[in-house]
Amino acid sequence: MTKHPHLHNQLRQRLPALCRQGRAKGREKTEVDDVICWLTGFSRDELDSHLAKKSDFETFFAQAPQLNPARAMIKGVVCGVRVEDVAEPLMREIRYLDKLIDELAKGKAMEKILRE
Repeated sequence: MTKHPHLHNQLRQRLPALCRQGRAKGREKTEVDDVICWLTGFSRDELDSHLAKKSDFETFFAQAPQLNPARAMIKGVVCGVRVEDVAEPLMREIRYLDKLIDELAKGKAMEKILRE
């Protein structure tokens, strides 16, 4: 079975696009980092370490200390795909991240994005 090309993308390559998407609506890089840390359980230092190591998404999510159980509450469509219907586990995690950043870019309150 062929792996989806997103799985080999480096987080470092993708993060600037995620930040740009968030900043388009006046959000800060720190908010993007907060969302990533909430999803994965990484500290900011650990996130920075993965960026420096040029981790791909497969490695990044495999090494996540504690994927947030509240991520199962993330619903909706991103990139034309309903997040909750993604069958492949790693691709679902990537889509969760995409959806959270999309909500950030749309100006949703952080408390709602982080399902608090």
